[in-house]
Amino acid sequence: MDAGELRRNGTARHLSWIAWGIISGCSLSTMAKPDSNTDESKVPSYELPAVLETLDGTKIDTAADWEAIRRPEILELFRANMYGRKPAEARLPKVDRVGILEQATEALGGQVRRMQFRIHFDSSAARPYVDVLVYLPKEAQSPVPAFLGYNFHGNQTVRDDKDILLPDTWVPSRGTGVINNRPTDASRGSRSSRWEVESICDRGFALVTAYCGDIDPDTDDGFKNGVHALLAPDADTGGPESDGDNWASIATWAWGLSTIRECLAEIPEIDETCVVAFGHSRLGKTALWAGAIDQGFAGVISNNSGCGGAALSRREFGERVEAINRNFPHWFCNRFKEFNGRESELPIDQHMLAALIAPRPLYIASASEDLWADPRGEFLSLKGALPVYQLYDQSLTDRGLEFVEPGESVGQGHLRYHLRPGKHDVTDFDWQRYINFARMNVQAKE
Repeated sequence: MDAGELRRNGTARHLSWIAWGIISGCSLSTMAKPDSNTDESKVPSYELPAVLETLDGTKIDTAADWEAIRRPEILELFRANMYGRKPAEARLPKVDRVGILEQATEALGGQVRRMQFRIHFDSSAARPYVDVLVYLPKEAQSPVPAFLGYNFHGNQTVRDDKDILLPDTWVPSRGTGVINNRPTDASRGSRSSRWEVESICDRGFALVTAYCGDIDPDTDDGFKNGVHALLAPDADTGGPESDGDNWASIATWAWGLSTIRECLAEIPEIDETCVVAFGHSRLGKTALWAGAIDQGFAGVISNNSGCGGAALSRREFGERVEAINRNFPHWFCNRFKEFNGRESELPIDQHMLAALIAPRPLYIASASEDLWADPRGEFLSLKGALPVYQLYDQSLTDRGLEFVEPGESVGQGHLRYHLRPGKHDVTDFDWQRYINFARMNVQAKE
């Protein structure tokens, strides 16, 4: 969602808002127009919660105390107030089996190998299941590291490859080649510009992707579909998943990413200890939360994740908490809605989410025209996480902590940020930097 056009005059603002609604898949009759600000001079003064000070005022100055005291406290604050907490393990669906559906030693004109596998849950249920698409380096002789990220409209959108299975579940109607919320062959390769498959594989990585709707459809359906349909009844409340601090879609997607990562242990071509969580936009929010709750991820990449992802809420810039909660009520737990228009009262902010990734590699990226996602706020979250990384002798940069110009990057070691020229998207510009970052920081076993 790009708010770069919400400026200049009322007409441009109105037209941009219509375009945003079309891109987002929201009808104008139900979509809440936010009180948005894209003027840096109108950002309110704010004070971020101290990332290295506990709720009782205890100062944290060692990595050991961070891990034992402050990190669990911050995780609990995010669960209670924003992302929600997943159901008890006894209620969660269990992986029944992982079955290989198809393999090809030569795919995409012979440049890479392809594999598709299916994660089956609870043997008594035919649905839901998760279909996972994997592209692998053609000549790899040992397990390789991998980027793992969801796609928005089905695996077939990643490449125009006739052998990729079409999802048989609900997909957003705004997708190319979608009829009555079902994908057709015309949707194949419709999002290929966002996936640099050949570059990823040429540089020694696998690309692993799955359709997020296989885990939970991205629609406000009362949490009746996807894996929610497999949840055992809640003995305590029997209530819907959206009550209070129960998980919603982003937390469900994050759980699904972890489940896929764990299932990669059954794929000998991939080093399951070297899997980087990747996501764009709402799925960038998901990648960050997945990396926070699952330290099995070797690193995290957030691309244009904005409000509820990398951007600081207290800046009240671009998309705000009230707008995201009204337009996407299924993304966050209900308690987060209590902070609509009250960002300054949140006990957390997104620099604390970034800090939860420490000391693992973290890359946050923005686009210069994507003001709706607040590029500066995304950068400031990375900067705000620096004190935690410094506990592990990791620093952000050797040239200062100033915001960069479009086309520039900043960072070293396990932290990096870039500002890509352009709009809300994922491009080759982004992927080349992500691959370089991963090659420096994520090493597969020999």
